[in-house]
Amino acid sequence: MDAAYSVFHKMRDAGITPNVFIYTSLMAAASRNSSLEQCLNLFHEMLQLGITPDVWSYTTLTHCFLKVGKPDEANSIFLDFILKDHSPNPATFDVMIFGFCSCGYTSNAITLFRNLQSHGLVPKFVTYDILLTGLCKAARLNVSVSMFNEAMSMFNEAIDSGFEPDSTTYIALMKCCFKFREYQHGFEIFFEMKNKGLAFNGFGYYTAIGALLRLGRLEEAKFFMVEMIKNGVVFNLVFYNTVVNLYCKHGKLEAAHKMLDKIESRGLQCNDYTHAIITDGLCKVGNFEGARRHLNYIYPTGFTNSNVVASSCLIDRLCKAGQIDQAMQLFELMETKDPYVYTSLMHNLCKARRFLCASKLLLDCLRSGISVFRSTQCAVIFGLCSFGFTSEARKLKPFIHLS
Repeated sequence: MDAAYSVFHKMRDAGITPNVFIYTSLMAAASRNSSLEQCLNLFHEMLQLGITPDVWSYTTLTHCFLKVGKPDEANSIFLDFILKDHSPNPATFDVMIFGFCSCGYTSNAITLFRNLQSHGLVPKFVTYDILLTGLCKAARLNVSVSMFNEAMSMFNEAIDSGFEPDSTTYIALMKCCFKFREYQHGFEIFFEMKNKGLAFNGFGYYTAIGALLRLGRLEEAKFFMVEMIKNGVVFNLVFYNTVVNLYCKHGKLEAAHKMLDKIESRGLQCNDYTHAIITDGLCKVGNFEGARRHLNYIYPTGFTNSNVVASSCLIDRLCKAGQIDQAMQLFELMETKDPYVYTSLMHNLCKARRFLCASKLLLDCLRSGISVFRSTQCAVIFGLCSFGFTSEARKLKPFIHLS
């Protein structure tokens, strides 16, 4: 961006007037950085120089308004300038629809799409693809049943128009179905995707297997894992971690440990998250000793930071189980401590009315420059004051004020 502006200024200094293409390109760069002020300055400078903006200049400006959360202004430019003063082609509409969807204004995108349809515009396949992806994303993020229903309706409409979904669209629809517990519909989409040969990259399998594991349908999940291997799909660590996590959630700890062996046999190295999942799974079933043994096993294997992630998990579970003294012992053994473990301990110490111990932790935390939630700090001070430990509270207040 800086290099582009440098060339731009050199052109003007040399008496060369930049054209609409150059201005629009710079506006696009400003839009990517969500710099509305810069984008508007370039647009107004273009007008002052007598350069007439084209349809892409206006489209770029509208997209910038959308990115900074101003859909009304974007829509106004689209209606007042693009539709009235230019002859936009279908690609222009696709850009607008994509802009609405990618910036979280999916309802606006649907309204625009339906208006265009009512004026005789025949949607292209790419238009359906943009809308379906946007609808599925909005439905999942907002947990919106209406958006989900709109997505399914749009999918059927697209299929009737001869639309051939790609793997990305299929996966977006599957995730949406599983999010809203429409499992049968989601699996039907998966089988359709498979039959069309679009499950080659594994992501469709990952989505379906994850849903099966969440439902406790372990044998079916195993069947598809074997099928993936036969088809030459290589599992990555993210997939293995997902499987291990879901096994643990269902209390299938033996299957989770077997999955760890598979990870190592395939030449992959378990990461912090893998060990945190196993530790948490053992704690959930009350096997704290097993969780400790697992931590003791991973320390000598070179996972220098695993003690932060996995140990924090164990400490939190011990606290929730009322075993605060054991949690404190493990805390003292940790070489590196993060804000999460401090917060968890202080929160549970306050619940147990051990405010002096909590205040010592908070003081240590603040002196070390580790930030914890303001609510946790207030809880400790309120507890100290309520139980008459006002001198301890006074020691903390200057640090909290400075932090």
